[in-house]
Amino acid sequence: MSHKKLPYFELRNSTVDTLLFIVKSTDLSELRAELARRYEATPGFFANDVVAIDLRRLENERIPVDDVAALLNEFRLRPIGIVATEAQQEWAGKGNLPFVELRERRDASKPAAAPDAPDAPPATPPSPPPVSESTAKVAATTMVIDKPLRSGQQIYAPGDLVVLGLVSFGAEVIAAGSIHIYAPLRGRALAGVHGDHEARIFCTCFEPELIAVAGIYRTAENPLPDNVLGKPVQVRLNQEKLIIEPLRLT
Repeated sequence: MSHKKLPYFELRNSTVDTLLFIVKSTDLSELRAELARRYEATPGFFANDVVAIDLRRLENERIPVDDVAALLNEFRLRPIGIVATEAQQEWAGKGNLPFVELRERRDASKPAAAPDAPDAPPATPPSPPPVSESTAKVAATTMVIDKPLRSGQQIYAPGDLVVLGLVSFGAEVIAAGSIHIYAPLRGRALAGVHGDHEARIFCTCFEPELIAVAGIYRTAENPLPDNVLGKPVQVRLNQEKLIIEPLRLT
């Protein structure tokens, strides 16, 4: 009997979803303090998420990339590469991480298929590119989703987003504007992802895994009070603090 020899490994093209850790300060102590403020309360939720270190906001400033990577590892985030401008690549490439190339976000009107195995929930929403004039025009429109979203599906709307079906645990809805969900929210809802502090989340049955407005988060590890859990709710910001309050429909 002949035995076909199997290869020891294969290399294939692939796309890997990763979060962007967008560096806006060269002060490592400030970065550590902000990471602690946001993430230490829920360390298990963000454990082992992979991130790319995005340096493009620094412009003419420099930061030791390996030190940033070590800092992220302290908070159980796993850096896999660097996103940098051409001018930054000379100094940013001297560390141990490779450069990664960003791909355009897929068509938001086509939800992703459910993965074969559940993914770890993301710490932060996928960071869209800076808003251009053409994007601002699109943002005036509203996207309507009239089907339930199952675990692993993700919807992104460049304006407001209206969801008429269940957002299941493990599903994610993201919008540059406000989010309106006329069904139970059991997954993740992230409004104002371009930094719109006026964005809000409206929901008729509030049981979320994670909510965020303009980058300010709350996870399910912080129990919700009885007056909002499973009830109609609106979520808004007040001086960078999330306010969750009952929504009176009558």
